[in-house]
Amino acid sequence: MEWPHTTFSLWVDRCLNKIGEWASWLWLLLLLVIVVNVLMRYVFGEGRIEFEEVQWHLYAVGFLLGLSYANVHDAHIRVDLIRDRLSPRHRAWIELYGILLLLLPFVGLVIVYSVPFIQYSFATSEVSEAPGGLPYRWLIKSCLLLGFALLMLSTLARLTRVWRFLFGVSS
Repeated sequence: MEWPHTTFSLWVDRCLNKIGEWASWLWLLLLLVIVVNVLMRYVFGEGRIEFEEVQWHLYAVGFLLGLSYANVHDAHIRVDLIRDRLSPRHRAWIELYGILLLLLPFVGLVIVYSVPFIQYSFATSEVSEAPGGLPYRWLIKSCLLLGFALLMLSTLARLTRVWRFLFGVSS
């Protein structure tokens, strides 16, 4: 089901598509890091914790940036068995209530609670606990805020589209 676009949703979707296309290259970089790490460990007998941590960080950033992209393209998990049997209007009402009662509050809580999490990490100059691990732990933690801020944007854009479908009002 394609909801009608609004000016806001077109702008947000275009921006998030660009970010999603850029972030998709992270998966190739992740693959490269994994291959190098495996070669170093099993061919040269030299394991490096930095490569392991870079893998975790790339996976986290790719996932967090991918959330908003998946939301824009409606590529997230649903219970389609029931949803497919409903009329477009009923789907829109379920989408509206799902956004307002579940998704927006959850995303808002993650954003609110991620700020002190990042601030503490920055203030204490947190580094990895692993010997030889990566510094600047606040940087990877900031991706949590960035990812969920982008998810909030994509959710608001989706809300304007559902609102227009249900009420015919441009937002």
